[in-house]
Amino acid sequence: MTETVLHPPKCLYRMARPAIRPQSHSLNMIGFGFDGTACFRKGTAIAPDAIRLVASDIESYSPYLDLDLEETAPFYDLGNLIVQQSGDAHKDYLAAHERFLELVGDLDFAEAGIKFLTLGGEHSISYSFVARYLQAYPDLVLLHLDAHADLRDEYQGYHYSHASIIRRCLDHFGPGHQLLQFGIRSGTKDEYVWMRENHTLAPSLDAFVAFIEGLPASRPIYLTLDLDYFDPAFLPGTGTPEPGGQDFFSFVRIIQALRHKNMVAADVVELSPPVDASGNSDVFATKVVRELILAFHREGSNER
Repeated sequence: MTETVLHPPKCLYRMARPAIRPQSHSLNMIGFGFDGTACFRKGTAIAPDAIRLVASDIESYSPYLDLDLEETAPFYDLGNLIVQQSGDAHKDYLAAHERFLELVGDLDFAEAGIKFLTLGGEHSISYSFVARYLQAYPDLVLLHLDAHADLRDEYQGYHYSHASIIRRCLDHFGPGHQLLQFGIRSGTKDEYVWMRENHTLAPSLDAFVAFIEGLPASRPIYLTLDLDYFDPAFLPGTGTPEPGGQDFFSFVRIIQALRHKNMVAADVVELSPPVDASGNSDVFATKVVRELILAFHREGSNER
């Protein structure tokens, strides 16, 4: 089998354990630094290792969840999926997707308790993971935090574009799957019509949090977080910033609601370190990742 991942010199946080294969009944982190369809401000390809670098120097304790990474179950860092840069975005994406399929093989994510936290990369990388979790969980809830609807069938000639990711995920939806979006403030008229007709856009943070709180504790959840969900005043280092976004504390409320739910996977995408030379966006994103890692933890359990 060809090599599928590269292992960075630093694992994510001091507590992460290196691994070469997904670990059962555990949280597995992996970088997917693909930005081939990015159309405005590129740079997300280096985001996974930028987050790892910052993570080695920030606190492991979250005052928002009252949890410490040093006191919770172990988690694993699988390194970065190898992404080729041939200049043909479609070809490069499909090659990276094939490497993902090689990595996970025929694992049944639900039966094996495989949990992934993926660090992008641009938003198109979510497809590989969401499609696999939709297959594993017939009642999966997909929570989508973003500035953009990402519901276009194609964008600039790419069907697997960062602007089409949710549309591609919907291709795999069954009758038991559900989508809820929040933070959306940019899109085409057709996208907004679709969201209204299908009731996928939460009208407020309160409504989004209430939806999560109302889910059965066992209902599987996948959270996909595009960092342009946040207002660029707080996180400017992203490829397609939009004014009017959310602050960190809106995310804290969402994480606190997810804390006692069955989050089976998540991804954090669209950090572009070169756009913010101050490094503040890298720190912001790393704090977001810390909260997500801790949100996977289950009290009284040795697994995440």
